[in-house]
Amino acid sequence: MIVAVIARNTFKEAVRDRILYLLLFFAATAILFSRVLALLTVGDRMKIVKDVGLASISLFGALMAILIGTGLVYKEIEKRTIFTLLSKPIRRAEFLLGKYFGLVLTLAVMLTCMGVIFLALVFLQTGTVELKLFAAIYFIFIELVLLTAVALLFSCFSTPILSSLFSLAFYLIGHFSWSLETLIKKVRPGLGKTLLRVLAAILPDLETFNIKTEVVHGLPLPASLLLTATAYGLVYAAFVLTLAILVFRRRDFV
Repeated sequence: MIVAVIARNTFKEAVRDRILYLLLFFAATAILFSRVLALLTVGDRMKIVKDVGLASISLFGALMAILIGTGLVYKEIEKRTIFTLLSKPIRRAEFLLGKYFGLVLTLAVMLTCMGVIFLALVFLQTGTVELKLFAAIYFIFIELVLLTAVALLFSCFSTPILSSLFSLAFYLIGHFSWSLETLIKKVRPGLGKTLLRVLAAILPDLETFNIKTEVVHGLPLPASLLLTATAYGLVYAAFVLTLAILVFRRRDFV
């Protein structure tokens, strides 16, 4: 009950943030610009629209999660409202989870807005909407659920600027972590290779949620991908949230 109340208040606070609507505007502009870009490109124009549209939703959704998520806890500390909240019968874990679910709800609404614009553009061009497009947007949402947990973790012990940089680095590394496998194959057996294997096991593989290639080129999707990607994202997010709660419990606000 307490988590739900905090989540609702967090949602109301987040939707009043101007940067959220600024990012939504740029996302909508990028999605619509994909149509102009398609007209200037030789080849299948709808592939360009789908590729650029999904990439825009993913990028601007990530920016929303990072820029809003990294300031959630810091704002409460800066305004000193954290003392009032924690003086009430509210556990720190409940406070943090409420903040998290409030932001996830905000991102779900923003993602829905971007998705409607994108799907409407595709429908106007083709007269149909593929189910794979809905799957791609869903996968982006699961990625944002994980990224939000990461942003919240960094916000528990750092400033918004540093937290944003850390979260952005996490996002970029997560999408390029696949290159570690190539590097591991080229490194000789030894301590270096072992460390790379450990790093590859710890770092997230955010490319798990990237199915733009399959959607754009009409490639088949494995039947188990939806379940495995969802489980991977939620379990990793739960792990990061657990770390965030442990860090937040040990933090001294005096």
